[in-house]
Amino acid sequence: MQKFLVTLPLTGEYLTTVRLTTGGLCALVGFNVDETEDFKVCVTESLLILKRNGYATATITFEVGEALGCAIVGVGERGEKVDEFEDEISSALLSALVGKVNFTKENEFVTGIVFEG
Repeated sequence: MQKFLVTLPLTGEYLTTVRLTTGGLCALVGFNVDETEDFKVCVTESLLILKRNGYATATITFEVGEALGCAIVGVGERGEKVDEFEDEISSALLSALVGKVNFTKENEFVTGIVFEG
């Protein structure tokens, strides 16, 4: 199993870059087009959850092997939490697309998200 690590600011232009990177990694493990799109949505939604929980930066660790694992963690100081309702929608979407998703929380803030495709 190989690990691939990316730390990035949670801004729009970097989210696009992450989607492209995620698509390439999905190809390495043999995902079809639908599985790839689902996984890219999960990565993007996870980053948006961390952004809504006050993070300006996140680290994504991909584990590439027979499956593709993804751990996304907020980095640095947190700002204010916004739009908790959208977090619930994003969480439901993640669960629907990849099944089991583990959320790490600290004082009502989501600090990390882990899932596998």
